Amino acid sequence: MAKALLGYVGGSDPRLLAEMRRLQQRVQDLESELGRIQSENDALNAAAAQHGDSMLDGIDLDVPQAEPALT
Repeated sequence: MAKALLGYVGGSDPRLLAEMRRLQQRVQDLESELGRIQSENDALNAAAAQHGDSMLDGIDLDVPQAEPALT
């Protein structure tokens, strides 16, 4: 029984470690992408604020009214 507990508590499964490394890398990749997208969004917001509503002049935004959901 002691060997079973020691193996359970003290042993490290290589598959588990590989999965953990893969997930950590994925989190880093997503954090980098989030930072890039936030920077891009900030630049777009700054450009929109600089140009004001003139960006929408001459554009016909024909948005239909939402229909109620069927119940």
